[in-house]
Amino acid sequence: MISKFTRRATLSLMMAAGTLALGAGSAFAEDKIQLRLATSGSDTDQRSVAMAEVFAPMVAEFADYEPSYNGTIFAQGTELDAISRGNLEMSITSAQELAQFFPEFSIFATGYVHQDAAHQVAVFNDELMEPFKQKTEDELGVKLLSVMYLGRRQLNLRAPKDELTVMTPEDMAGVNLRMPGTDAWQFLGKALGASPTPMAFAEVYTGLSTGSIDGQDNPLPTTVDMKFYEVTKQIVLTSHLVDLNYIAISKATWDGMTPEQQETVQKAADAAAEAGRQKQLQLEDELGAFLKEQGLEIYEPDVAAFRETVQNAYKGSEFAASWPEGVLEKINALGN
Repeated sequence: MISKFTRRATLSLMMAAGTLALGAGSAFAEDKIQLRLATSGSDTDQRSVAMAEVFAPMVAEFADYEPSYNGTIFAQGTELDAISRGNLEMSITSAQELAQFFPEFSIFATGYVHQDAAHQVAVFNDELMEPFKQKTEDELGVKLLSVMYLGRRQLNLRAPKDELTVMTPEDMAGVNLRMPGTDAWQFLGKALGASPTPMAFAEVYTGLSTGSIDGQDNPLPTTVDMKFYEVTKQIVLTSHLVDLNYIAISKATWDGMTPEQQETVQKAADAAAEAGRQKQLQLEDELGAFLKEQGLEIYEPDVAAFRETVQNAYKGSEFAASWPEGVLEKINALGN
């Protein structure tokens, strides 16, 4: 009787211990916060690399960072909606995408609003951004953690500098400039003083080589990647659009963290953004030297004249109708 009871008791204890161990294991697994990030970029994109090499190790103690590239789990433009619905924790998003929900965000995707990479950071961290950030949290359930630098768009022209020197928007009169086909891009091209021409990106190289367009605008990495330097003679450093992305996280996920975890995630996001920013700035410098070696003339125009002309074109236009009053002036005041 004693023997039977002992075996039964032992079996019960073993089962109980197994259950406890399983429960403890489950609890341990649940201790780590899931941070799935969806991006349309590749795993070699500087933003992706910065998140994987800087952000992930800094949060590894309490979070599982799981990136997904090339739009594999959520198509480009659907990530914010996925976060809002609770199906995703993080994304790298743009001002253009946020403007689909909140039109006032279009100000951050407009010509000559941001002056350089440092200005982007100053704007993002200034109190003028608080209403924008708060609205995304309250109405979309998305918290913006940090700003990432994508690069400066420059003018790239077929004519050599001794035939066409561009110092002000007036010098762009009659220049057939390829710009993306949306109304917003075409408006920017006109504001720059050019005759904007919509053309598919895949056709730009041929358009430059045949002379059906006089130039194109893109960041230097794109100009090099697409070999536009083979069929052009000059780069005008207008920096007319300093493009950006935001590191975004689910507000519900953020609220579920301890204050210490929140502080670490914030520091990790800022560190990743800074790492990516410095790499992109270095790349732009290196590519500038490369383009000079290819025989292109590179020079800076009267950027102040371009900025004033472009901003005046936006004021009173339909594109500026959603901008909060006084915000553009506050942004300008944070610049050089």
